[in-house]
Amino acid sequence: MTETLQTAPTQYLEAGGIRFAYRRLGPDAGTPLILLQHFTGTMDSWDPAAVDALAAERTVIVFDNAGVGGSSGATPDNVEQQTADAESFIAALGFGEVDLLGFSLGGFVAQDIVLKAPGLVRRLILTGTGPAGGKGIDQVGAVSWPLMAKGLLTLRDPKTFLFFTATANGRQAAKAFLQRLKERKANRDKEPTPRAFLRQLKAIKAWGRQAPQDLGGIRIPVLIANGDNDIMVPTVNSHDMARRIPGSQLVIYKDAGHGGIFQYHGEFVPKALAFLND
Repeated sequence: MTETLQTAPTQYLEAGGIRFAYRRLGPDAGTPLILLQHFTGTMDSWDPAAVDALAAERTVIVFDNAGVGGSSGATPDNVEQQTADAESFIAALGFGEVDLLGFSLGGFVAQDIVLKAPGLVRRLILTGTGPAGGKGIDQVGAVSWPLMAKGLLTLRDPKTFLFFTATANGRQAAKAFLQRLKERKANRDKEPTPRAFLRQLKAIKAWGRQAPQDLGGIRIPVLIANGDNDIMVPTVNSHDMARRIPGSQLVIYKDAGHGGIFQYHGEFVPKALAFLND
């Protein structure tokens, strides 16, 4: 029986002085797809509906960043170190070539890996993310704090407000997504610590303020996806990346926010698999 995100056992691997927690699912088929997670996200923060559908056709690996969830070490406060950690993890897995799907902060890391390790990445998917120096990225904290407080006051998961639109469609999608996140019952990840939260927030702010990278130097196939109303990493950044990365594909989902690929997983996954398998 092929493992799913709900059943895959947590494994551990030493790399670069860090004991990484990871889960591997899907058949041993195709180039491995490594998923790079969002701000404060753990392996249990991925949407099973999207990940399991991707893993129906190919090897998918999710893992916790250093200092988050089940992984040891200090949480990096800069994207450069997160990139180095991810490269160490991939090398320790024994893969000479991978596909990457980077969501939000994971998308920053994914871009950095492609630019710094030519030849490692075959195909790249960037979702809910933006380029170095991108518009509004340094304001993620300012956007997040009030909505996290709103979550506490209304007894709702902050992702309701951070990942989805305030429309009836958005709220329904948020409810369904949050229910799916509870599907794994055993051996769940530890919640991120306040220290990890603050250090990752520092990394995001620095990314938003650093000099732009030469995205024209990315010469591999790239798929960019987002909702049309991403308030965390403004959707304009997706359009910006699409203009700057030669030959990239752009998909924008209507009435969707930061979590657009989860809200529209039924449309996103076939698109992503067709892109990866092309």
